[in-house]
Amino acid sequence: MFEDPASATLLIQKKRMLSSPCSLDSQSKNSILPCSAKVYLTCPSCRAVGVFSITATMRNATSLTQHRPWPLPPGPWVMAQTWHDLLFAHWPVPMAALRSQIPASLEIDTFDGAAWVAVVPFRMSGVRLRGTPSVPWLSAFPELNVRTYVKRDGKPGVWFFSLDAANAVAVKIARRWFNLPYFRAEMQIQKHGDWLEYNSVRTHHGASPAELVCKYRPTAPPKSPVPGSLEHLLTERYCLYTANASGRLIRGEIHHAPWALQLAEAEFAKNSMAHAAGITLPNTPPLLHFAARQDVIVWPPTKITWPRPPTICER
Repeated sequence: MFEDPASATLLIQKKRMLSSPCSLDSQSKNSILPCSAKVYLTCPSCRAVGVFSITATMRNATSLTQHRPWPLPPGPWVMAQTWHDLLFAHWPVPMAALRSQIPASLEIDTFDGAAWVAVVPFRMSGVRLRGTPSVPWLSAFPELNVRTYVKRDGKPGVWFFSLDAANAVAVKIARRWFNLPYFRAEMQIQKHGDWLEYNSVRTHHGASPAELVCKYRPTAPPKSPVPGSLEHLLTERYCLYTANASGRLIRGEIHHAPWALQLAEAEFAKNSMAHAAGITLPNTPPLLHFAARQDVIVWPPTKITWPRPPTICER
């Protein structure tokens, strides 16, 4: 179920500008599409279109908040990044199949009684700290995650079983700063017509083997998911949850414009990503959506307060 994206206050769209066909050297490892971008902001009341730089988009991102389920976090955001060419491939799984892998203090989010697991390949660009420029060798790389959906204290979020990335420095920083299960991988993205071909092989020492070989493309115009729909539950999330080595729960808050999702099709030649996390996917076609672009700002991770032990009178 979707609504027209013009109902949002601002609609962020992507337009690639290529000096050559958008394709990659098939021998290039950890490669990404050689594309640059402008951001088009459309006013739904007057239909006027303005072109902004990525920096301006991030600076003005906090003005679009009506779609958020809770207010923006206090304090300044500290990181910006842009996600491109995302495939959301979702499978329903029994909640009990995930319970042992997720802290008991987190409630697993379900839709019609089923939990959902996603395999999400995409590419990153513009990864940088606030007030600093992008660094070519650090700021752009493919990424691939396996995730499900949880909530705590009324805040629905994402729980990651794994995040593979083709940048060893970014993996090390994310593991230490966010306590997230990042893994090094060799990854390639190629574009043939409107198909994106995505190959990833995990190379992280000591990690479970994991591989994804697939191709995907959008098949319909972009639309925003309607609140209350399955698509909305699976994508409109503004925080992540993880835990540190001592088991302390951590929340990382983010912000972005409403998603503009497109129905998609995909072919999977190899997909052991969920299996590597100890999850068995059903032998059924996944629910598929494509998103061309999302500009994101990130706040520092914060530890969630331990529950107060009951007093003698409360026992």
